Amino acid sequence: MTAPKRFLQLAEVAEVLNISASQTYALVRSGDVAAIKIGGRGQWRVEVSELESYIQRMYAETREFVRSHPLDRSDLAEEEVDAIE
Repeated sequence: MTAPKRFLQLAEVAEVLNISASQTYALVRSGDVAAIKIGGRGQWRVEVSELESYIQRMYAETREFVRSHPLDRSDLAEEEVDAIE
């Protein structure tokens, strides 16, 4: 039995978050997602626990945004209102 992976390549992070590779690189370079650069060619790796921490931070920020910006149904198209109800 193999041990769970500790580190992910940026392509794997992009797949988990369902975003592009360039968006993933931008998250790493901005410091939003903690990563390390290893090897002579400077390969980026993100620890699984760091990715999970980022996801949890985004959930918390989204909850705060939703709480502080209540939904105004008058701003929605009719199809969007039907989808909520």
